[in-house]
Amino acid sequence: METPYIDLHCHPALKPFGKSFSVSPTRRNSPDSSKPNSLWYYDPPSLTDKLLNYIGGLTKFSQANATALGYGNVLIVCTSLYPLEKWFVNNKLGSGSLSDVINDFALGIGKERINFIQQITDYYADLEDEYDFYRQLHNTVIQGKYRYVLVKNYTDIEYWQSLNDGITTICFLLTIEGLHTLNTGLETDPNPDEVLAHAAKLKQWEFKPFFVTFAHHFWNHLCGHAKSLSGIIADATDQSKGLNTGFTDLGWEVLKTLLDNSDNKRILIDIKHMSARSRSEYINYLKSGNERIPLIMSHAAANGLRSMNEPVVDILETGYKLLQEDINFYDDEIYYLAQTDGIIGLQLDERRIASTATLHDTPHSLFRNKIMHYRSALLWNQVQHIAELLNARGLFAWNNIAIGSDFDGIINPLNAFWTAEEIPFLADYLERHAYNYMQGRGRTVLQTYNQISPHEIITRIFSDNALRFIKTYF
Repeated sequence: METPYIDLHCHPALKPFGKSFSVSPTRRNSPDSSKPNSLWYYDPPSLTDKLLNYIGGLTKFSQANATALGYGNVLIVCTSLYPLEKWFVNNKLGSGSLSDVINDFALGIGKERINFIQQITDYYADLEDEYDFYRQLHNTVIQGKYRYVLVKNYTDIEYWQSLNDGITTICFLLTIEGLHTLNTGLETDPNPDEVLAHAAKLKQWEFKPFFVTFAHHFWNHLCGHAKSLSGIIADATDQSKGLNTGFTDLGWEVLKTLLDNSDNKRILIDIKHMSARSRSEYINYLKSGNERIPLIMSHAAANGLRSMNEPVVDILETGYKLLQEDINFYDDEIYYLAQTDGIIGLQLDERRIASTATLHDTPHSLFRNKIMHYRSALLWNQVQHIAELLNARGLFAWNNIAIGSDFDGIINPLNAFWTAEEIPFLADYLERHAYNYMQGRGRTVLQTYNQISPHEIITRIFSDNALRFIKTYF
């Protein structure tokens, strides 16, 4: 069997779990792949969907459903549990019927789910419901040829991937995006004892989360977040509370609870969405310890700038092509990630990986092969920047880059690479860019030990690096 692709961050359940609030009984994961409340519901983009995405940046189709993952040979997946924050839908549009229609148009999760989130008082209960949604079809064969399984460790992955029974198996490693899920970030201050009890309980789950994204889009009483929203959603919401702040006392307690490994049940920390200040505080905390804990940026991008305190471009070839905002990561943070044997999963959101000017200057075409070439170049700019950064610091350039698509995470995907089904095409086109680079600039810029074959570069990015990381830390 060909090597499966790995995605470090996507949301297979976000839309079907949302749609499950529209049927009775609610919160049921249907084994019928024709039902919208099934993780297997196949909903590829129509021409209208593509035009709507191209013009308005709205993603109305399903990107990471299990069927699309199977078709794309994306068979090892870090699935992100994410109870939607109520401030997405309790926004400037109000909470009436018109607001529900507009919110559902933007988010695609169903009006009943939106009404539920608008009234939510317990994020942790909602997290457990989504966890149960995944568990319902664990190891259930669909259409006689597919199944997904939840896995507890790398040994489980080895078993399922080696099982030769004619069934295509997708391994789901559970993760969590946003620790508001511990029941913080609501109208009143959280109960610290309850929050810490929830954090400890995560470590006792049968399928313990591999890592958690500590912050997300809104204030969670634990640490500051970075500005992350744009377009229609940004216009309707307010991210200002807690923006760009650092860790709270409660945040440090939660962090230490999750990282404690005395029970061999450590949950790693993903620093995506943290404010730059929170990231700096966390990195300094790791540096002050006597144990190497890997840095994770699960669905991320470089911003091309040296550091938070020195926001200048050192790598002129790529630095100005990237989105220079602090939702993305500074060169010194990526360098530290490599030093800690960490992993950066490059996300596939056009708005994150490239500057507005780069997007504007990217050529257009009516031919699919040319569109794929032009849009995959946006991702290659990220790969090249990280490789040249690590090369300049005397490190191996190709060991820490992977894919963390953020599919179904309300993103604007690279045109022509709409869903997980197109991941093999993205790998092929990125290999073309790698070939051109290694025939040209790479020959003069890279150290000899970093001049590896284009095929090895792409195999590492789409599979081997993430697999090594999972084998080491899961």
